[in-house]
Amino acid sequence: MLGRAALSGGIALAATTFALAGWHRRWIADDGLIVLRTVRNLLAGNGPVFNADERVETNTSALWTYVVWFFGWLTQARLEYVALGAALGLSVLALVVAMLGSARLWGGSASAVLVPAGAIVYLALPPAADYATSGLETGLVLAWLAVLWLLLVRWSQRAGGVVAPVFWAGLAPLVRPELTVVGGLALLLLIFAPRPWAARARLIGVAGLVPVGYQIWRMGYYGLPYPNTAVAKDAGGAKWSQGWIYLADFAGPYRLWLPLLILLAAVVFVLRHRVRREGPAARWRSPAAVVAVMVGSGIVLTVYELRVGGDFMHGRMLLPQLFCLLLPVLVLPLPAFGKRCLPLLCAVAGLLAWAVSAAHTTAVTSRTEIRANGIVDERIYYVLNTGHDHPIRAEDYLDYPRMRPMLRDIADTPNGGLLVNLPDQTYWYVVPPPQPIPEGGAGHTVLFLNLGMTSMNLPLSVRVIDPVGLAYPLAAHTDRLTDGRIGHDKHLDASWAVVDAGVVDRHPWLAAHIDPAWVRKARTALSCPSTQDLLAATRAPLTPTRFRHNIMQSLTFAATEIDRIPAYEIARCRLTPPVPN
Repeated sequence: MLGRAALSGGIALAATTFALAGWHRRWIADDGLIVLRTVRNLLAGNGPVFNADERVETNTSALWTYVVWFFGWLTQARLEYVALGAALGLSVLALVVAMLGSARLWGGSASAVLVPAGAIVYLALPPAADYATSGLETGLVLAWLAVLWLLLVRWSQRAGGVVAPVFWAGLAPLVRPELTVVGGLALLLLIFAPRPWAARARLIGVAGLVPVGYQIWRMGYYGLPYPNTAVAKDAGGAKWSQGWIYLADFAGPYRLWLPLLILLAAVVFVLRHRVRREGPAARWRSPAAVVAVMVGSGIVLTVYELRVGGDFMHGRMLLPQLFCLLLPVLVLPLPAFGKRCLPLLCAVAGLLAWAVSAAHTTAVTSRTEIRANGIVDERIYYVLNTGHDHPIRAEDYLDYPRMRPMLRDIADTPNGGLLVNLPDQTYWYVVPPPQPIPEGGAGHTVLFLNLGMTSMNLPLSVRVIDPVGLAYPLAAHTDRLTDGRIGHDKHLDASWAVVDAGVVDRHPWLAAHIDPAWVRKARTALSCPSTQDLLAATRAPLTPTRFRHNIMQSLTFAATEIDRIPAYEIARCRLTPPVPN
């Protein structure tokens, strides 16, 4: 009874603390608003797209898109509040389920007193509280990891079947593509544990049913084998030096190595009298194998994150990796009351002391300035730039520089046009459409980096594109800037958008900073056959023939590259340069 009460109390205290911390720092990121634009289009009947006239998958987590869509449809509540509630709920649920899995690993609540240990480490980190909301898929990722962990532990202890964990592991690429590492390792353990080959084949079918079906649909609908964000951010590229900077930026300020060393020492102490030998069959289906899969996945994902250069949001992309590493030690058993439990109690006390320090640590002090390493405390950045303690609604971001002028300039130009921000980012310039203007206007296109706040404050009829390429295939397929900011290291010149939007391409109607010569060259470069095929994949009517063609050509489309300098693109495609005026 004491053990059960200690476990229940520890889980309740941890969950309450995490929920309060997440609520205290509640917000919706600009990237979280990007997700909601797609959900708006889904609810409006336009399909899972960012702009109604172009099939682009701008959300890395397909499952998160549909989770928000489902609860938005079910509740008919504001999507910002739906995303906030779902993210916080899943984050807290993840911690509870993961601690239950850790408790089962150590023998359940009846046989030992289990105390929070690793849970203290995760709870104390400010980024963990920041991304408990944010409108991004972090809570979903943690919840998926936690449920997989509990299912695997139950399976390893012969307390649960194999079908549920196999199906759950198969969902990995829909949660986030890189989680395929975790799901794949789990499936290897589950499927290749001793059993007949016919049973293995059935399990492979169970694992692949949903993700393979979605993958076929994705390739046919979007013309890519993975989300467009992976193209825009070059998820297969390597920026090792930036990755190490990102790791140091996360671990260094909080001295994260200290609690990890304390936990390691505590685990060694606990395991001294628990090691037992197992036969070959038991080694496949054993708690030790499950721990190896989850911890090993955390290590592999960390290496992958280092390779791609991390992220521009402080700590965000290393939280799931840390969660994986902490899963086995979220709770630890006290050996017995008396002298033997003293070392573990000292370890917990040390973790609590560290946690108080970490929770009050401000890791990024640049506030509204983006540092030279490109990493920023995203929540504080938008809190200070919008003037709202909790920027959640799209309207809160109207107080971000340039947002209200954008709405004013659109209202003042009923004929339509292309809105481009001037290089000094002080005000907008509207490039007008050519005459004659169709009845009702030619429509507006906005070219701007901050897709979320822009698109969520505009009607779905306004096309919103970005020079980085998250929602704009032309930009996504360009080459990276050598020294560009991580996550923003592609930049397509506005001259391409002038041609693509079909607006007036010469002065004095053209913005002064846009070179008409570049516009003429961009027009020629856009005629490149491979580029036209790429655009047709997302813009041509989705007929059965187009769907089939997209599937067959999706790998080719993924590998298609566009040189952002029009003259170089003309040379690459062996096109005839335009005659200078």
